[in-house]
Amino acid sequence: MQEKPTISMGQPLITAIKQNDSLGLKQLYVTNYPKIELLVLKNSGTKDQAKDVYQEAFLALWQNIKQDKFIPKTESSINGYLYTIAKNKWMDVLRSQGFKKTIVTSQIPNYEISEEENNGIDDDILKNQRLQDVMQAFNKLGEACRSLLRMFYFEKRPMNIIAEELSIDSASTRNKKYRCMQKLKQIALNEN
Repeated sequence: MQEKPTISMGQPLITAIKQNDSLGLKQLYVTNYPKIELLVLKNSGTKDQAKDVYQEAFLALWQNIKQDKFIPKTESSINGYLYTIAKNKWMDVLRSQGFKKTIVTSQIPNYEISEEENNGIDDDILKNQRLQDVMQAFNKLGEACRSLLRMFYFEKRPMNIIAEELSIDSASTRNKKYRCMQKLKQIALNEN
């Protein structure tokens, strides 16, 4: 009897992520987006906010796998990790000043996403291949923006520490991060 190779189910997807395989990345992106959109919409958010949170979460997942900061065993662990990143990013948005007056974040329930709720795949994502655009756009950003976004989103450094490293005040750092994210979106949209 011949032994089967011991490659985990998630191995082809991990390889696709590490090699920037656009088909595998697009499939991962499209498969997971509806869950995140549903989470954001059910928790006081909009579709645009869901797209922003998901893009940030996807970039973080992509970077963490490429840098071996996260080594998944299966495809479902990749999906779960992506969902957790997006959920945490959305909770950060809810905790921000804009939401503090309108919602108490401790009252937000955890939602389990059923398969029936995954049917509304966003046509915009499929048409524009947003993932590929975002990844290419990130590589086209200037080094200052890439470095700032990398420190904040991938290395999870607090804004005050980033401000110290850049020798500017926290408000200016937040503004710069915002401008860098806008530039990233603009580059991604202009590549269509």
